[in-house]
Amino acid sequence: MIQEILPVGALMCNCSIFGDDGSGEALVVDPGDNVARILDVVKQHGWTIKAIVITHGHIDHIGGAKKLREATGAPVWMNEADQEQQDMLDLQAAWLGMRAPERTTVDVPAREGDKLVVGGGEFHVLHTPGHTRGSISLWMPADKKLVAGDTLFRDGIGRTDLPGGDMRAIVDSIRGKLFRLPDETTVTPGHGEETTIAYEKEYNYFVRE
Repeated sequence: MIQEILPVGALMCNCSIFGDDGSGEALVVDPGDNVARILDVVKQHGWTIKAIVITHGHIDHIGGAKKLREATGAPVWMNEADQEQQDMLDLQAAWLGMRAPERTTVDVPAREGDKLVVGGGEFHVLHTPGHTRGSISLWMPADKKLVAGDTLFRDGIGRTDLPGGDMRAIVDSIRGKLFRLPDETTVTPGHGEETTIAYEKEYNYFVRE
């Protein structure tokens, strides 16, 4: 599958757009903002958005979900434990000095073991709590790609000092689930540059065993 990565919003969240030219189906992960740009990319490829996945409920990842859902009719997937984050969008916006976005309807409570099929690609939901209680990652076995949200970064991990954060849980999620994936897996984090599982196993100070 083709993957386009768009850094969106003031915090430059990595919004991933996966598309399959054969079927014309696409998946959007973390449409935090700049919905018009996302739709432009989809239109340029001639794709139709089949689903919208939110890795966690922080404003920079979920902020554009309602607009994108209304524009496309695609269902929104998010783990139900992160409804508490969406309920705090006004507070999150106040912390950042910005206007709160409208809350989106969540159509599918993305859970561990769920599988989303888009065109010829399969996306497996991994529940990876720690940054938030409902944080999820998406694993594509055929492509050996992982969208990690704010769970795992290049040389870092997600913050655990915000509501719902848990340092022990995030380390357990990374070591117990993400580090069990093939070493050659390419990791798209929620912010910043891509990395690999092998690199993080060897060099990530926070979770190196």
